[in-house]
Amino acid sequence: MKRIALFLATNLAVILVLSLVLKLFGLDRVSGQDMGSLIAISVVLGFGGSIISLLISKRMAKMSTRARVIETPSNDAERWLVETVKRLADRAGIGMPEVAIYEGAPNAFATGAFRNSALVAVSTGLLQTMNKEEVEAVLGHEVAHVANGDMVTMTLIQGVVNTFVFFLARVIGRVIDTAVFRNERGIGPGYFVTVFVLEMVFGILATLIVAWFSRQREYRADRGAADYLGSPAPMVNALKRLGGVAGEAEMPQSLRTMAITDKGGIMHLFATHPPLEARIAALQGGR
Repeated sequence: MKRIALFLATNLAVILVLSLVLKLFGLDRVSGQDMGSLIAISVVLGFGGSIISLLISKRMAKMSTRARVIETPSNDAERWLVETVKRLADRAGIGMPEVAIYEGAPNAFATGAFRNSALVAVSTGLLQTMNKEEVEAVLGHEVAHVANGDMVTMTLIQGVVNTFVFFLARVIGRVIDTAVFRNERGIGPGYFVTVFVLEMVFGILATLIVAWFSRQREYRADRGAADYLGSPAPMVNALKRLGGVAGEAEMPQSLRTMAITDKGGIMHLFATHPPLEARIAALQGGR
């Protein structure tokens, strides 16, 4: 709750400062509504979708991957998987997550709105290609995401940038509509065109910001796994193993920021995960 309160307070404080500056320049009425209304709408729309997505993230993850939650282990492998997650969760000081398995190429993910009721899922491909020590490292990585509150943090960051995209696009749209298109009564076509273009441009910039934060949390989760296991070696070996098969690993778009790896491609700035080589170097260098 402290994390949420801090992000919301920071977001509101910055927008309030912007609104005061705009009022000094006589721009306190934007697109036919006062600045206070625009701020309120921006916050609701900016955070609304992100918060809802977080709250239903477990259900959507299970549906999109067809993951099967292990209610009662049916064999030794499932029993080991559940016991390992429980041991790691205890070390991390969080409640026992749900443990699930889904069909697919080597990958894993964690999701959930709350630290004590999250979901950790691994693919059949990962279980088949890695030894137990490497699987444990991957599970430690996902548990670290939960313990660090990464799902909540990413949701709040997405909400903040969404709010600013909505707010600034309309403020600047009104300025351009008045100054460039000389529209002094209501709003004209220039406003709508400008808002549309700016939302796309700012949306791209917002994606860069969110992706950067996502990459930083991967380093922290790798280090968390190393701490839980008492050595970075298992995580390094797991990443090396993924390096040999990551090209086959596909995840639904909505889950890529939560996975152990994804396809960053040549668009590194938009990648949600750092290159595996960089993560290995960070672990070996004690980052």
